[in-house]
Amino acid sequence: MIYTREEIEQRERETLAPYGMKTADSKGRVFPEEEPEHRTAFQRDRDRILHTTAFRRLEYKTQVFVNHEGDYYRTRLTHTLEVAQIGRTLARMLGANEDLVEAICLVHDIGHPPFGHSGEMTLARLMKDHGGFDHNQQALRIVTSLEQRYKRHEGLNLTFELREGIVKHETEYDVSSVGAEYEPEKIANLEAQIANVADELAYTAHDLDDGLYAGLIVPKALDGLGLWDLGMKSIGISSADFSEIERHRLVRRLIGILVRDVAFATNQRLEDANPQSVDELQRLPKPVIGHSEEFKEMVRELKDFLYEHMYRSYRVVRMAQKAERFITQLFDAYTQEPNMLPDTTQSKLDKVNSLPIQRIVTDYIAGMTDRFALEEYQRLFDPFTKP
Repeated sequence: MIYTREEIEQRERETLAPYGMKTADSKGRVFPEEEPEHRTAFQRDRDRILHTTAFRRLEYKTQVFVNHEGDYYRTRLTHTLEVAQIGRTLARMLGANEDLVEAICLVHDIGHPPFGHSGEMTLARLMKDHGGFDHNQQALRIVTSLEQRYKRHEGLNLTFELREGIVKHETEYDVSSVGAEYEPEKIANLEAQIANVADELAYTAHDLDDGLYAGLIVPKALDGLGLWDLGMKSIGISSADFSEIERHRLVRRLIGILVRDVAFATNQRLEDANPQSVDELQRLPKPVIGHSEEFKEMVRELKDFLYEHMYRSYRVVRMAQKAERFITQLFDAYTQEPNMLPDTTQSKLDKVNSLPIQRIVTDYIAGMTDRFALEEYQRLFDPFTKP
């Protein structure tokens, strides 16, 4: 049997929770299009994101460790795929729209510059007097204007709900900035909330995994942390028994424990609030997705440990300082002499009502991979490297 789009949409109405986003109720695209016969609008959004240049570049963008430090560590792409997997699991458990959750998860980091949060903070500093920079707004710029794939319009022409999920993406390290177009008086829909918590859950568990693998964290140092002790007890080992196989077992178990807690705690909040539509959920005073109070404390404890022993470790801090210098010097060089930019980027300066040079340069740098940024730095500043 082959299902048509209309049949898939009808199945959503029958199976999703009342507050789950139904594709047929989407506010649509800026430029109206006829939707495919066998794919919903949210499935199409997901596919468009997967085929972008910006998505492919995530393979060589930093999560915590720069790509050349080793093939094992998470990149921004593998992190994104792990977020999408966790997001789909939560969506299925909570009666949300899996396709919309997956699409938001896949696009949530597409605006990240090279060198992770160090790169983002550097561009934010450099652009402080020129409109600012954050990766959520950059992701929106990518999908609405920078990706050039259609004759009729700039960008990908994604649905309102997907674009709303981008601008309302918010975690401990990401603060949303919502323009009037995206109903700032409303909280994110359930699908975007799921993407937010899936992001935090993924990077907490997987940064722990990478930190252990890198030797920046030793198992015994984690003893006494509530979440660590719970995970170790659940698989029946101690720090003295820790091995590579046990590390894999532990990380899998921690993700399962955290996902279950989020699902059950969120379900309880949904039962208490009893929203009967997407609009009712979005008019609640605060998001419903998240951990129980007990697990919030344990997750906070682990995050604090990771910040102190991993994110502030000498290897990570040294690379962060290098990244700041690389990006600052690239930015200064391009803005002072735009003829150093590629012809396709220079051409944007010649357009009527062109953007300021600082924004054009920032778009160019933000699109770089770690590897390309390092190579470009050598081309511009190493006298023995050909331009």
